[in-house]
Amino acid sequence: MSLIENLNWRHAVKAYDPTKKVSNENIDKIVEAVRLAPTSSGLQPFKLIVVENQEIKDKMAAGSLNPECMTECSHVLIFAAWDNYTAERIDKVYDYTTDVRELPRGRFDSYTDKLKSIYLNEPAEANYAHAAKQTYIALGLALAQAAELKVHSTPVEGFDNKVIDTVLELEKYGLKSVSLMYVGVADPSRDWVGAMKKVRIPKEELVIEFK
Repeated sequence: MSLIENLNWRHAVKAYDPTKKVSNENIDKIVEAVRLAPTSSGLQPFKLIVVENQEIKDKMAAGSLNPECMTECSHVLIFAAWDNYTAERIDKVYDYTTDVRELPRGRFDSYTDKLKSIYLNEPAEANYAHAAKQTYIALGLALAQAAELKVHSTPVEGFDNKVIDTVLELEKYGLKSVSLMYVGVADPSRDWVGAMKKVRIPKEELVIEFK
């Protein structure tokens, strides 16, 4: 199927079958789509936390607006952004980049110096907001990859970040949660939106063209 066909197939699942699991192979493919997502300056300023453990899902459910989805889905993916940009974090990424490309370390110093002059003069919250935006690119690709695999999913912003951050102890990693993605097998008897037509505004209303 084409990407457009896959996107027409997917919907935000409202109820999952707790007796069914997504294969590790498919989870790995979704994770790889996240890993390959583009980010500003190639910094990949976030981590992806994959939770299958039922006890942890149950604890996180206290912060969810749809706790049944949280507890009954196969896996919960948490997109967590850096809480700040630091010289060490920037250097680590570019040292790795030069090593992989077999270039001398410091090859991109002029560029990383520019990044540091920008980010290190910004407050932590502004830097977190910038990093958080990068996670949405990865979330979109994860949703598209899940759709290609015919794996049901739900993108989630409606949750209590403090609960998620506390349960996963994200502070000690220098991270803050941004969004979630439930992955699993839909329960057709309770997933009320599954049988409904997909609704999107027409192209003519969405797109403004300058030719």
